[in-house]
Amino acid sequence: MKSKELSVDLRDKIVSRHKSGEGYKKITAALKVPMSTVASIIRKWKKFGTTRTLPRAGRPSKLSDRGRRALVREVTKNPMITLSELQRSSVERGEPCRRTTISAAIHQSGLYGRVARRKPLLSKRHKAARLEFAKRHLKDSQTMRNKILWSDETKIELFGVNARRHVWRKPGTAHHEANTIPTVKHGGGSIMLWGCFSAAGTGRLVRIEGKMNAAMYRDILDKNLLQSALDLRLGRRFIFQQDNDPKHTAKISKQWLQDH
Repeated sequence: MKSKELSVDLRDKIVSRHKSGEGYKKITAALKVPMSTVASIIRKWKKFGTTRTLPRAGRPSKLSDRGRRALVREVTKNPMITLSELQRSSVERGEPCRRTTISAAIHQSGLYGRVARRKPLLSKRHKAARLEFAKRHLKDSQTMRNKILWSDETKIELFGVNARRHVWRKPGTAHHEANTIPTVKHGGGSIMLWGCFSAAGTGRLVRIEGKMNAAMYRDILDKNLLQSALDLRLGRRFIFQQDNDPKHTAKISKQWLQDH
């Protein structure tokens, strides 16, 4: 059974008598306190310079420092590892513990479980080209940017997989490659669309029936591009932005753009 803690006043009296030269037995007899308690209080005073109650460490962790470092290494190496997998690896190291213990240990290292962002799968060539494009237009004025009409095609899956994956990451690292899920434009049960937008809003959205070729792309531009620019009040002097898709760079597409 746990005994009651001595008052601060009584602890101060023990230290005061010790300073005056009294021995442990004399202090015990005078204050009616067990000799082991007197010795413990005096040891604490000598070590910490106080008789006040120090902050307690709480229940000892089930994880050793080595086990905690091992968990952080696993999470850093594979941010998408699950708590169940981490729990199994802890058991294999001889340190079985609860999922909440593992989670708390990882949180202490600044890593938190978050839903992984989805980003297009890019090759090194794509990344280099995008960075070069961004640097080239870094100093463009906002007025010029407001005159850009951006366009592209996209495939929207009607029955896509919407399952979320969680990832262990530090704040501010949501878009780091290791913390994202690469996405590609494929899958069954989908529709293909062409659309455009500017700083002023969205333009027309066109559903593409069948497989699009250069002739179909030219017809889409002919029926929707200029009208979208007028709807967005861009006027007839604006910058049309498209990517280097073969249908966009075909001769008939270039000729249409040249003519218009």
